Amino acid sequence: MSAELDTVIHAPNRLQMCCMLAAVDIVDFATVREALDVSESVLSKHVKTLEEAGYVKVSKAASDGRQCTWLSLTGPGRKALKTHLAALKAMMANVPDT
Repeated sequence: MSAELDTVIHAPNRLQMCCMLAAVDIVDFATVREALDVSESVLSKHVKTLEEAGYVKVSKAASDGRQCTWLSLTGPGRKALKTHLAALKAMMANVPDT
């Protein structure tokens, strides 16, 4: 297999989050939390892992008098996701149709 799986992205919630972020420029934390159906603390841990890897950028800004957290996929994050998905596709190519 030419492409390697990215262990940072591979966790199901992080993979789903990266796919979600790849489709938009920026999205708020609450929307991601609701889409993944996880608690704030679980999402925070996943965001921190992706942020430390340089895959996700976290921005904070006031909105309607309260602090909002915004998430976006970085250039390296987009590249890592693309490589990870290519590795998954390569693995799937070896699975016979049933």
